[in-house]
Amino acid sequence: MNTLQRWWHGPWAVPTVSGAAILASFFVARVLGSDPVSNIFMVAAALVAGIPIAVKAVRALAVKNISIDLLVSVAAAGAIIVGEYWEAAAVTFLFAVGHALEARTMNKTRSALAELVAVAPDVAVVMRDGQQVEVPAGAVGTGETVLVKNGAKVPVDGEVIAGTGAVDEASITGESIPVEKAAGDRVFAGTVSRGGFLQVRATGVGADTTLARIIHRVEEAQDVKAKTQAFIDRFATWYTPGIMALALVVGLVTGDVVLALTLLVIGCPGALVISIPVAIVAGIGRAARDGILIKGGEFLESSARIDAVAVDKTGTLTEGRPQLSDVVVLDPAVDRGQVLAWAAAAEAGSEHPLARPILEAAAAEGLATPGLPDAVQPVPGKGITATTGGRRVLVGNAALLDQLGVADAVGAAAAAEELAAAGRTPMIVAVDETVVGVVAVADQVRADAAEMVRRLHAAGVTRVVMLTGDAPLVAEAIGAATGVDEVRAGLLPEDKLDAVRELQRQGRTVAMVGDGVNDAPALATADIGVAMGAAGSAVAVETADIALMGDNLRKLPEAIGLAKRTVSVMRQNITVALVTVTLLLAGVFAGGVTMAIGMLVHEASVLVVIANAMRLLRRREDTTRDATAREEYPAAPAELVTR
Repeated sequence: MNTLQRWWHGPWAVPTVSGAAILASFFVARVLGSDPVSNIFMVAAALVAGIPIAVKAVRALAVKNISIDLLVSVAAAGAIIVGEYWEAAAVTFLFAVGHALEARTMNKTRSALAELVAVAPDVAVVMRDGQQVEVPAGAVGTGETVLVKNGAKVPVDGEVIAGTGAVDEASITGESIPVEKAAGDRVFAGTVSRGGFLQVRATGVGADTTLARIIHRVEEAQDVKAKTQAFIDRFATWYTPGIMALALVVGLVTGDVVLALTLLVIGCPGALVISIPVAIVAGIGRAARDGILIKGGEFLESSARIDAVAVDKTGTLTEGRPQLSDVVVLDPAVDRGQVLAWAAAAEAGSEHPLARPILEAAAAEGLATPGLPDAVQPVPGKGITATTGGRRVLVGNAALLDQLGVADAVGAAAAAEELAAAGRTPMIVAVDETVVGVVAVADQVRADAAEMVRRLHAAGVTRVVMLTGDAPLVAEAIGAATGVDEVRAGLLPEDKLDAVRELQRQGRTVAMVGDGVNDAPALATADIGVAMGAAGSAVAVETADIALMGDNLRKLPEAIGLAKRTVSVMRQNITVALVTVTLLLAGVFAGGVTMAIGMLVHEASVLVVIANAMRLLRRREDTTRDATAREEYPAAPAELVTR
């Protein structure tokens, strides 16, 4: 299809031809003085612009929908019948121009989706039979090795198996700073190499990539109606027939057909109908650009009302990667390395998450351990007992010592309590019948956790509650470091669910932030479920109401702020639409507002509504930042989970 054909089938062909006919009519009337020929051109202009409008009206009637197009079609036809050719041409021409401008600007509001589609890679360089082969991105097989060179788009989701490089992941996470990648790291389709050379094993191709899932979700989300939009649609369903009835009554009472036809044009609720969807599309598009995936207009609108946020601790407020933090020696006969070595020897046979940081620390310090213990006995809620090299080793809390009759003569319980108060997870180590020391692990508080809480407060959230299964002392330490309003510790998944319900019973609109798996009941019950770090997680993208694609906590208050701005724009648009229609109707009855003037003002109001919504597409600097944002927040450690 050449350029002329594309233009002919585009939105501007009809208004251009109609406008040319109107100009020809004026030329013939003023230069040649032929009114009959001038009228023919004017009627032709009305037909060129009006027939597509009438076709849409008939199609709408076929599905029992009385549309705006029907109002314009009836008004234009009536104007031709009564000899008001200029009015008919002007109304249809302006309506066609409005549709063309609306289509163009609506495409701009969907620009975020277009940008996502544009970053989808077309080709991939794959190693096959020892040769580099360029193939379509969709033709890459799972498990194949893909080469990503400097400046190239990553064509698949995968794992780096060799090489190093920097990858710009802005299209996925919204973060513009390139991320360093090395063997073992994940990469995502649509991201761009900014340096280096990577060999990637494909784990997701085509529709199974994170980018494809995001595009699919944004497409769906932009079409999901908000509650306000659904109300406006119901209103328009009754409003349009009401205007037709009003025009009929006015025509019969006054005998003024032109006045009745003018009412049909003036009463078009075009700006009102488009006021909500254009804001929703723009808001969701802006969010997608920033790495915030919002499931639909309903959730965007609900997010604007959030006044309470429940936050899971591990992996949200904390890093979720515990490390050894302390080794306290309590027996003079042993040293630090021996205490850690005994703890590692016992934990070598444990499946508990806290075993890993102890084993890693022992390996990093070059401590020799006897391999797997001869016997291991977990004691739920208390710790572990192991037999290794003919010695019994206990690693756990004071209750474990009491249960097994080991005397605490060196103040191990007090040392453990002091470590717990500082936010660590302490574990007492005993060999045979002697307490030798205490080891502790810690999960570091995220550097931006306190700032996130502060920004949530600045965004209008009055209650930030931390929900965790950790011990109260540890949880309180995290709460103090992050500035949350309330700490609820020692919770099971069902307890977190009850906590969310309690906040809702208080009349709050609650957002729950979690990992989408362990916190599933609470996430499902909350008014808005938020998944953190959803890039690459199909479950999070599909199930969360809001998915923060990156691992940036500050995206949460950013999402709430955007939702509030979107709802504000929706209200402004509704006000513009209603005020315009009211003033025009008053102008018709007062005299002076013709069909052409009414349609011109009507189309202008539509463009104002669209332009107002397009402001949401601009990236807004975070106004919640202040001097406190530059303070150094202490990254106090905390435990991952209790035994």
